[in-house]
Amino acid sequence: MKLKMSKEVDLGKEPIGHLLFVLAVPSIISQVVNALYNMVDRMYIGHISENGALALAGAGICGPIVTLLTSFGTLVGIGGSITMGIRMGEKNHKKAEQVLANSFLMLSIFSVLLTVSFLLLKNKLLMLFGASGATFPFANTYLTIYTTGTFFALMATGLNYFINCQGFPVAGMMTVLIGAVSNIILDPVFIFLFHMDVAGAAIATVISQMASCAFALLFLFSKKVHVRISFGNYSRKLMMNILYLGMSPFLILATDSILLIVMNTVLQKYGGPEQGDMLITCATIVQSYMLLITSPMIGISGGTQAIISYNYGARQTQRVKKTVRTNLKLMLLFTTFMFILSRFIPGTFVRLFTSSQEYMDFSVWGIKVFTMMIIPLSFQYVFVDALTALERTKTALFLSILRKLLYVAGTITLPLFFQASAAFYAEPLSDAVSAVISSGAFLLIIDRHLKKRETTVA
Repeated sequence: MKLKMSKEVDLGKEPIGHLLFVLAVPSIISQVVNALYNMVDRMYIGHISENGALALAGAGICGPIVTLLTSFGTLVGIGGSITMGIRMGEKNHKKAEQVLANSFLMLSIFSVLLTVSFLLLKNKLLMLFGASGATFPFANTYLTIYTTGTFFALMATGLNYFINCQGFPVAGMMTVLIGAVSNIILDPVFIFLFHMDVAGAAIATVISQMASCAFALLFLFSKKVHVRISFGNYSRKLMMNILYLGMSPFLILATDSILLIVMNTVLQKYGGPEQGDMLITCATIVQSYMLLITSPMIGISGGTQAIISYNYGARQTQRVKKTVRTNLKLMLLFTTFMFILSRFIPGTFVRLFTSSQEYMDFSVWGIKVFTMMIIPLSFQYVFVDALTALERTKTALFLSILRKLLYVAGTITLPLFFQASAAFYAEPLSDAVSAVISSGAFLLIIDRHLKKRETTVA
């Protein structure tokens, strides 16, 4: 069979291998390119003359807050797209259209509420989340400008899920690609040509998100899609169901932000005035490297959610099982490759962010520690995302939160007995334990859950 990137796919009929190719590849590209938003900012910021290291630490402090903001787009996007995918599988076009209308309204409301809230609270949040007197001005400048573009960030993130779930992976990829390319071009223009430093990086990001948002809106209002954005037919019950289904992936992202905040706070506290800012800068570089691993992982597993939810809605349970098995094989192949690569290339990556030998040596060590258990992490990503797509939200949420709690416990506890840098070992420890627990839970649940779906009257 010849694989090709078709503009539209049939989620219920085409071979699973082909579907995974045409959906996962664009999804992977989208996630990687999306990661470049922050990564490119950090690369350029790290090379600002005189204050590059402090500016990078400031951007790193903003990172969790930015992720927290955009995670609300994921909350509505995943919850809504899974619901809409199931309705499409049931051939219920009117209900699918209602889902998109309600999701669009929620994205609009969240955008306004979050913009106002974060502008009012940002000063306190930045100091609470690890900013020092030296890094606060940089963090404050970046976050103030970024927050004003919250509407575009949420819309671009949330609406893209509705493009993908309708079988338009290439269009979904373009949504992200337009924004990322714009950011890569505009960053050096505003930072160095216009000498706007951190402010320039933030402005470039907001403009780029505007471009992504415009593309997504135009596509979902067009006649190209089966289900277009409409207005009216709002339902409080439906909105609650969308939020319920999206809660697990939302909390994964939101708690990721909290984890970064905890990490920054712990490093600042135990590192002290001498090492605190340096450790945060290195942690920012390490986390940027991890995006090169976790973003494709999200793309691989997230790209299959549309296949799983559609076939679950159509009661084609064998296709659901085959999708999960194939997804896991791809994930293990990727993480094994990245584990090996991470033993050899960290230094090359770190040099993109800093020329300081001290910062380089510690960041390389941090990368090797963080990636120790990425292979078992494959099971966590595949099984939790599959459970979410199958409407087992409570189970997926529990497994996701458990991993985060293990991470927080390790981050806080390890420096108490060792030194500040011991906090880095919390990542591999939580990855290993959560992978074992998630695998066991999934194997206990999956057959019974799918059997129940087969016997349910449509």
